[in-house]
Amino acid sequence: MKVVFHEDFRIPYTSDPAAESGRMEAVERAIHDRVTWVRAIPATEEDIAAVHSRSHVERVRREGLFDVASLAAGASIQAATIGLTEPCFGLVRPPGHHASAASSWGFCYFNNMAIAMEALRHRDKVQNPRQI
Repeated sequence: MKVVFHEDFRIPYTSDPAAESGRMEAVERAIHDRVTWVRAIPATEEDIAAVHSRSHVERVRREGLFDVASLAAGASIQAATIGLTEPCFGLVRPPGHHASAASSWGFCYFNNMAIAMEALRHRDKVQNPRQI
């Protein structure tokens, strides 16, 4: 199985205990020899803007979290794309399940799954359910 990851996901990005140092390393150690590692690349601004408002993206940028949040979103796009043809997992931080189009809470910043699905749809890898 492939695992999309980037060493920057090890860096604590907030003071929340969920972002504490050592968590990603523990997962890496547990699966290291059993997976194929794929280096994550950031999502494009276009991919992020397809899901999030400009003001939200700028807020994340002002908070100094854009680079790691776009890297997590990009890893999610990669994992979703690879997952269309073979098993794949995105080992990413920050997560994105607490983010809507114009806001976020918890320690999430961009909605990684929504960005990944919209990117797949935009690239004609999946159909819009409204068009089925």
